[in-house]
Amino acid sequence: MAKLPHLTGKELARIAEKIGFKFKHHRGSHMIYEHEDGRKTSIPHHAGEEIGPGLLNKIIKKDLQITRDEFMKYV
Repeated sequence: MAKLPHLTGKELARIAEKIGFKFKHHRGSHMIYEHEDGRKTSIPHHAGEEIGPGLLNKIIKKDLQITRDEFMKYV
């Protein structure tokens, strides 16, 4: 299994868009994305800060509902 890269919220948002998620709205420092099949995710956007590996793994598995290997294809 590939090691997860260090990503900012903006970089993760670009990847979510490649997967088919569309930006819905901003709530505080979080960007809300939704897929047309009903999946949703909230991506933190704190300028210059990277998303921790635990949160990134949770977003990939629970929100995006893809495997880490599939995710790495989009990075």
